[in-house]
Amino acid sequence: MTEPSGETAPEAPEDVEPTEDVQEDVQEGAAEPEGPGTAEEPTTAEEPAPAEEPATAQEPDAAEASEESGTPEPAEEPEESATADSADADADADADEESGTVGEADAKSSDTPELSDAQAELAAQRELRARIEARKAEKEGPLASGAKLSGTAADLLAAVRAVEGGASSGSTFYEAPEPAPRRPAPETAQVATVRPAVPAQAPVPAPGTTAAVREVLAKGGAPEALAGQVAAALGEGAAQALLDDPWQLLAVPGVRPEQADGFARALLGAACGPDDPRRTVALTVWLLERAALQGHTALEIGTVRAGLTGHAVPDPESAVDEAVSAGAVLVFQEEAEEEPEGDEEPTEAAEAVAEEPASPVLLGLDRYAMAEESLADGLARLVKTATADTWEGSELERAVGAHGLVLHTGGEASRAEPVALATAARERGLRALVAVHADGGRRALGPAGADAVTVAALLSGAAGPGRDEEGAFALDLLVVLDAPQLDVETAAVLVESLPDGCRLVLSGDPAVLGAPGAGQVFADALAARVCPRIASRVPDPGPLGELVSGIGAGELNQVEAPGKEIVIVPVRDAGEAVHRTVQLVADSVPRAIGVPSEQTQVVTVGHGGSAGTRALNAALKQRLNPGPGRFGGYDPGDRVAYAPVPGRTVTGTVLSADAEGLRLRCGDEELLVPKERVESALRHGWALTAHQATGARWPAVVVVLPGDAAGGLSRPWVYTAFGRAERHLSVVHGVDQALARAVAEGVAPQRTTRLRPLLEALLATPEE
Repeated sequence: MTEPSGETAPEAPEDVEPTEDVQEDVQEGAAEPEGPGTAEEPTTAEEPAPAEEPATAQEPDAAEASEESGTPEPAEEPEESATADSADADADADADEESGTVGEADAKSSDTPELSDAQAELAAQRELRARIEARKAEKEGPLASGAKLSGTAADLLAAVRAVEGGASSGSTFYEAPEPAPRRPAPETAQVATVRPAVPAQAPVPAPGTTAAVREVLAKGGAPEALAGQVAAALGEGAAQALLDDPWQLLAVPGVRPEQADGFARALLGAACGPDDPRRTVALTVWLLERAALQGHTALEIGTVRAGLTGHAVPDPESAVDEAVSAGAVLVFQEEAEEEPEGDEEPTEAAEAVAEEPASPVLLGLDRYAMAEESLADGLARLVKTATADTWEGSELERAVGAHGLVLHTGGEASRAEPVALATAARERGLRALVAVHADGGRRALGPAGADAVTVAALLSGAAGPGRDEEGAFALDLLVVLDAPQLDVETAAVLVESLPDGCRLVLSGDPAVLGAPGAGQVFADALAARVCPRIASRVPDPGPLGELVSGIGAGELNQVEAPGKEIVIVPVRDAGEAVHRTVQLVADSVPRAIGVPSEQTQVVTVGHGGSAGTRALNAALKQRLNPGPGRFGGYDPGDRVAYAPVPGRTVTGTVLSADAEGLRLRCGDEELLVPKERVESALRHGWALTAHQATGARWPAVVVVLPGDAAGGLSRPWVYTAFGRAERHLSVVHGVDQALARAVAEGVAPQRTTRLRPLLEALLATPEE
């Protein structure tokens, strides 16, 4: 089957190929008795579409375009007589046909032999050409004065003759008003908007820059395929930057220090060593960047020194000093409280405080330091500029009426409370808006989520209110659901965009997994205790709500599920886990629960491993939407997870592919994934990690816990994964007692951040 012209088929990424074990599992599952046509329906319904639809969609358009472009051509030619003659000839032919003069005489004459259809067509064409030639001859003759002219043309001829005869002045042509221009087609009135345009993607490096980087990489023995990423990370002078400092290669995600060391040795030879200042500075920054991927906005100086020691830096203390002196990293330390003045002897409490160790010295990158400080300043501005008012209603409404910043906590059912708050605020005449983390979270609100927007769409300008001349949103109240998913940089931009006096409500469940980016905005704000905190009393309903609530309290309870809301499927190994997962999604859940496969989401611990997202997605694709992966490993109908920016995942379905890339249907909109980003930003999406699934819910969820996943479990992970199910939860269980231990003891590691002390310094009351 050939591909339609103009479509691209990027190479399939290696990590999505199914392993032999997975293939055997899927074949084993396919051998089991299934319903009629379950295994072949996706092939017959989906597979022909990719090859035929683009061609059939483009061919009629091309034909119409050619017909339309051919029709007006005679009108654009300089010689207008041919067009006029053709029109006159057609008109005469029509008139003759109406009067019965064409063909009737031949029909009435019995002596004339009957002509074939082809002969009649040729005769009609000869007659038409003769009429056209006759009219051309008439036009070429002298034109009688004013003959066959009327209207504007006759008036113009009369005016010319008046000037020639001296009866009128030629200036009358210029003094007379110009004829009214032809009325253009009605246009819709342009609506003024101050909404900013969606930010464009990062500019593509110039070809010359990429070529120069490729030469340097080849010289140092590094893969030339990194040229584009290096050029994007280091800018136009990337090639020279690498020559001057080869360890700048660490700026590319995925490059390890040992790889950068080998690249540096190839370029510098004996001129470099483990204590090279360029190396130590780059390693310090790399350690902090890796810490940011784990949620930290800063690290204790001792942790950084230990990391440098692990990478063979002889003098880590001097290395840190060098990085600070170079301005690559910043140093932070909380100021100690001033000692009370006077000659009074210190009390026992003061002595205890004096004996406490000093606050730790932290190292951080400039981008996260600026974001945390900007966020703290912005939240303090909202608190101090809000006008206190008395609002009647729920506890949340009363708190929001009196304060500029309010925190709201609760489970999934409690999301209705801040949504109701926004509705009540609109009834008061305020401009209120609800923002969620993912589009799936907006759909989970039902009819109440019709006016909600995602945080990403709000900040990009794709949705939400416009901005004023200062760039502030036209809002009086912003309610942010899924607030634990706010990283510090996103939160800083969001708060900076709110005008003075605007009220902000951050709502979420503190027990879920934290933000995928650096920072823990919601947890820090709760811990700072600088604003009202309203805890919801609305419990999550049903057996699923009871199970998830118990997990949040550290207990894995046995819950009665008479409607099969919760099903445990024990497995012995990863291969059986994959097999059972495919069976559940494709057959058991649709048949027993009534939830179709496309509304069932698989959640697992990680991407790798024998039952990670890669293995599960390969098996699920083979069963649910088999195909050759014609478009970079994807086929129309594939479920995918797209990361437009790091830390944010959008789920959707592949529609088609063209020269620009892959086109997806994500919720109610269509997205384009550029072909150069397909491999890096796109994955199959039948199976997701819990981090990717956070903020969205599905009617049915299958959580996969193979034996090798025990080390990745924690209470927040289990709480988040199990809480994604609305009606049904299946647990493919292969971790024995590790699940109960994770719920009871598996607390998520703490993140090192600076937002809490910053908020306390700005907003703490004297009593506190």
